[in-house]
Amino acid sequence: MIVLSASNLTKAYGTDVILKGVDFHVNEGDRIGLVGRNGAGKTTLLNLITGELSPDDGQIFVPSNMKIGYLKQRDNFCGNNTVIEEINAIFEPLKKLEEDIARTADMVAVNPEDERLLHRLDDMQQEYDRKGGYTYKSEITGILNSMAFGEEFYDKKIDTLSGGERTRLALAALLLSKPEILILDEPTNHLDIGTMRWLEQYLSSYRGSIIIVSHDRYFLNKSVNRIFEIEHHKLRAYDGNYDQFAEKKRQIREAEIKAYNNQQKEIARQEEMIRRFKQHGTELLAKRAQSREKRLEHMEVLEKPEALEGKMKIRFTQEFQSGNDVILTEDLSKSFGYGQNKRTLFENVNMDIKRGEKICIVGKNGMGKTTLLKLLMEELSPEKGRVKIGHNVTFGYYDQGQQLLNPRNTVLEEMKETYRLYTDTQMRSLLGRFLFKNDEVFLNVGDLSGGEKARLSLLKLMLGGANTLLLDEPTNHMDIESKEVFEDALAEFPGTAIIISHDRYFLQKIPDRILELTPDGMVEYLGKYDYYMEKREEIQSGKKYLDQLAGDTKVQEKKQNLSAEEQRRLNKQIEAEERRMRRRKEALEQRMEELETEIASLEEDMANPENSCDYELLASLGTKIEELRGQHDEAMLEWMELEEKI
Repeated sequence: MIVLSASNLTKAYGTDVILKGVDFHVNEGDRIGLVGRNGAGKTTLLNLITGELSPDDGQIFVPSNMKIGYLKQRDNFCGNNTVIEEINAIFEPLKKLEEDIARTADMVAVNPEDERLLHRLDDMQQEYDRKGGYTYKSEITGILNSMAFGEEFYDKKIDTLSGGERTRLALAALLLSKPEILILDEPTNHLDIGTMRWLEQYLSSYRGSIIIVSHDRYFLNKSVNRIFEIEHHKLRAYDGNYDQFAEKKRQIREAEIKAYNNQQKEIARQEEMIRRFKQHGTELLAKRAQSREKRLEHMEVLEKPEALEGKMKIRFTQEFQSGNDVILTEDLSKSFGYGQNKRTLFENVNMDIKRGEKICIVGKNGMGKTTLLKLLMEELSPEKGRVKIGHNVTFGYYDQGQQLLNPRNTVLEEMKETYRLYTDTQMRSLLGRFLFKNDEVFLNVGDLSGGEKARLSLLKLMLGGANTLLLDEPTNHMDIESKEVFEDALAEFPGTAIIISHDRYFLQKIPDRILELTPDGMVEYLGKYDYYMEKREEIQSGKKYLDQLAGDTKVQEKKQNLSAEEQRRLNKQIEAEERRMRRRKEALEQRMEELETEIASLEEDMANPENSCDYELLASLGTKIEELRGQHDEAMLEWMELEEKI
């Protein structure tokens, strides 16, 4: 069943054409990834779908009963409301229905023979059940917890939340509203890796259709089954996830170029034959020339494939090489505040970074990763421990918020202010390599998009010649093509790079090792993202057993001094724990299936006309269904926790 379609959709702003002749359809249950370069028209298309913009030509069809939910990059919360007030507002219709049911039940108690009241009560109870009345309170708790909003956040004013917290709250509110068509614009911004994995699992079981704008290739691979790409004002649909789309696109482009070139060769060959036939001047050859000309006139000439759009050109160089030892930290600790307001970010951070390494730092939001980079650059002082910088080390810093750019400067002024030896012509040439062309160099930095600011910051970093790059979430705001160019340049950089990132595709491609920042120090993983996740889960699975070896104080000592026999016993214990978790997961699956069957049976009893007048039975059935749904939700939460561990 088609839940959304567009025909000949066109949108322009003045002479700037954004979309032209766009056709597509979305089926029920589709998971669509909408991709394209920054400025290609993705957000414009979303605004057309939601009705916030009107097309210049063409039309969009959405069935009247379809509810669309749209997560924008900027929320529309009322700043004076608390977190829980914003969430509760979603369920005002259900709460009103609860009150109506209670009032009608009281009326039925007084007039138990009134069939009109009984039918009305039955209809309201069925509507309440259908809209999730028996489960919405547990869903609120579950989704808010998954988005890192514990009860301590419930009474906080929206105005006091950070940008990342507001984004997570907007996502939680949208998921709780359960629209038939869910539209998410960059949903993974401001999410840590654990929350992204939870979101992937949640979306995999979402009953509606989903359209996701994202530059997170790993997320797209896990979450979508179709890709819509906007390029050259057109939209082309591909089946499959992001990697499958990229391969299909490459194959299609190669086939189109080959077909076009072959046809052009054939046209040139025919034109040469016609020229030769006419040159001889005989009647027979003249007729042959006319015949070939007619065939050429009726040939369906293929359009020349669009040229590939320009890509950013990055090459990081170092003016001189650092010593082999780049950074050494010993028992580094950092806190903020004093007395009762003191908050410790991390302790006992030990790092030993050598020349040429590519190190990625991961950790939960708020753990202090950005603060750690500033400690390494000696912009902040540690509370305890020390940082030792190696010989000839020079730093280049990429700030994820682009706070180091002057918003009042033009793009050209921003570059000339730092690099005064370049002429205007030389600087404009360099800016052109980063896709700032013509009059775009005179735009104010404050008016640039997030992606444009990222490109400008990278250009400044490229020209800096530092031999040690400290990069704080460098791929945020980049489109996919820019990420790929940046990754290639970073891989070829001969110096050292320390990168904070939640981009799992990036983490799978770049680092020599991954360091996870925790409150108790750094945990080192000698590999890329998949290895990191595998080893991390192994550690978590075996942690309980290790902690049981000796109560409290001697656990760390025993961890470090396990004999070969103890290590084998530990491995067996871990394997046994994994088998136990798999058996428990299978049991939970069976239990959820049994609960679903029992709930369906009770719902049939509630819908049975013979029971419509039995108020006590209906109330009892409703209570039982609510209890079973609660058990189902608890089983589902446990199942999801096991799914992450196994």
